Amino acid sequence: MTTRSTHIRRSDARDNRDRILEAAREVFVAEGLDAPIREIARRAEVGPATLYRHFPTKEVLVAEAFTDQMLACRSIVDAGLADPDPWHGFCRAIEELCEVYARDRGFTAAFMSTFPHAMDFAALRTAALKGAAELLRRAKATGRARPDIVLDDIILMIMANNGIHAAGPRARIAASRRFAALMIDAFATSPELSPLPPVPRLMPGAPA
Repeated sequence: MTTRSTHIRRSDARDNRDRILEAAREVFVAEGLDAPIREIARRAEVGPATLYRHFPTKEVLVAEAFTDQMLACRSIVDAGLADPDPWHGFCRAIEELCEVYARDRGFTAAFMSTFPHAMDFAALRTAALKGAAELLRRAKATGRARPDIVLDDIILMIMANNGIHAAGPRARIAASRRFAALMIDAFATSPELSPLPPVPRLMPGAPA
């Protein structure tokens, strides 16, 4: 019984931690890094004391939310590299990275600006670029990616994707998916011209 109770408590603690991190990202994206801790606790449906047990300071909470974001990006690149079809892995990584950054809404940039010494950003950037470069190299080796694409084109794509402005999260993510599809066609030697994702309404009143 003691072992089972301990397992349940640990599972509950993990669930609380995950809910807090998810709520923190949502609140920080919507309200900025100055958002109150109590709002995060309220959205996570935990008490402030529970939140502080997991994250003693606001900087720790923000850093953990940022780390989860970076791990998601790393996981996307790793999955792309593990795909037995390098071109498919490259395309899937492009789609998923664009969506992650569309959901990010400047959280990463705000974190790096507010907490410049929280972690080794240079090492994180180097690891991310190394993985992206290998994804691109493998895609080009298949002959399905244009031979003149360089890593800076991937960086340019992410910067452009970060500049998407929309009325709400759904429209922003929809725009990001369409943008990713257009970029994949641009990167391909012979675009398959598959049907594009739906067009989001980015400007109210614009003609359809």
